[in-house]
Amino acid sequence: MKISGLGAVVAVALAALSLPATARADWLKAESERFIVYSEGNERSLRDYVQKLETFDRVMRYRSGFAINEAPARKLPIYLVNSRSGLLRVHPYTPKDVVGTYFPTSEDIFAVAIRGENDEVLLHEYVHHFMLGSMPSAYPGWFVEGFAEYYMTADIDGGRIQVGGYSDNRAYWLFNGSWIPLEMLLRSRPADVTRSSYRETYYPVAWLLTHWFFSDPARLQQLSAYLTAVSDGGDPVEAMETATGMTMGELRAALRRYLNQRSLVVRVITGDFPPADISVTRLPRSANDLLLINQRLKIGVNDEDRTALGQEVARIAARHGDDPLALLAAGHAGMHFGDRPAGERALQRLIELEPDNVEALQFLAQERLRQARDVEEQAEMIALKRQARDYLSRAYVAAENDYRTLMLIGEMRSGESNYPTENDLLTLGLAFDRAPQLAEVRLAYASALIETEDKETALTLLAPLANNPHGGEAADYAARIIAALKNGDPLPSPDSEVISEAGVPPEPEDDPESPPAPASE
Repeated sequence: MKISGLGAVVAVALAALSLPATARADWLKAESERFIVYSEGNERSLRDYVQKLETFDRVMRYRSGFAINEAPARKLPIYLVNSRSGLLRVHPYTPKDVVGTYFPTSEDIFAVAIRGENDEVLLHEYVHHFMLGSMPSAYPGWFVEGFAEYYMTADIDGGRIQVGGYSDNRAYWLFNGSWIPLEMLLRSRPADVTRSSYRETYYPVAWLLTHWFFSDPARLQQLSAYLTAVSDGGDPVEAMETATGMTMGELRAALRRYLNQRSLVVRVITGDFPPADISVTRLPRSANDLLLINQRLKIGVNDEDRTALGQEVARIAARHGDDPLALLAAGHAGMHFGDRPAGERALQRLIELEPDNVEALQFLAQERLRQARDVEEQAEMIALKRQARDYLSRAYVAAENDYRTLMLIGEMRSGESNYPTENDLLTLGLAFDRAPQLAEVRLAYASALIETEDKETALTLLAPLANNPHGGEAADYAARIIAALKNGDPLPSPDSEVISEAGVPPEPEDDPESPPAPASE
């Protein structure tokens, strides 16, 4: 029988309805030597993006004197979203002008960015990640930001890489804004000038000063001398005047001349940067509903939002049955924000299906440690800690480089009478090697070192945190510990604001850090 016209259309539609629903999502996952990138875009653009990131990392290593083929102990996950709604799915309180955010938390260290919106933002944040992981010195805040500003404008076009270009927004404020006094720049972190009339020019002037130093070999030596002096505790202004041989007024004039010559030094790098080995897979359909919200669970949730979020995740996850991502999200949300027994059941089901699921094992271990803290009977506490140890042992065997497993092992051991042992220090050291960007890791490791009287190593660990421009209360606490150690005073107790990064949602770094340049009429 021949079917034609409308009948053919109806037949095709009915046939389509009879087919099983696709089990694949719009999300792709690309993995390379240094990155794991999730994106809703097409595979070709995703591969190009990951290749750019790999080249960018190698350029910074090359320019910083590191081996370009050296890879970090942990790959950085990045989530590329199509629009602002994707950012809000991860962090509902993302400020209006933010197009990308970096989240260093105890449960994950990752970044989220709107694809194609402004690559400079993500590159800026990645430079911070790179510096904390590869450059352990205690750099002053202006240089941390100036270094990020210098590299974030890198122009990567195949084998030709150009660094040292300028941001249009930064250039606008340099030519039209009131420059922050150099004394204030050298002694302040960005947060210190947030409400100052000089907020607009902190980052631009930090970029210009960094660019001025980087443009001349003799000035690079001066910068090295200055950074060494500040790291050793020297006054930032006096150290700058000594290193450059200029007063602050003379240095400001030199920067004005450098800017007004309108031909800033731009470096073109033609090193051997081979193509990265990139594998791409398509995620299961559950990723459409749960990939981003699962990241929200990791960054912390306000108390008033926890119950509703736990219920929302449980409802969404139920639609996907035994899908591993759905079970993980349901278990995580149940344990932290909702129905703990339901969360336990979801995670137990997940490790039945995937015995080596590291995150599920970690959440179960974390729950046992919480239960152990809440019981009064010694025997029950020991039994719960034994269960936590078993889960963590399995997680370590499955992925020995996972910093969260190592952190939980340290937490489990921290209350013991013989803590810290040599093995405890080794565990905390491994966690630090894999997550040097995380304040919680530095503070825990430094605390253990102080207990063993290794104060010098503790000072080395704490100094970069104390100088971190976006370290918040943890940076202030680290600074107080450093002062106490140097003065021989009792160690300070953390203020109530110094909370684990997983406890409350972080405040994203404003983007752009300088307000947008006014639109032309």
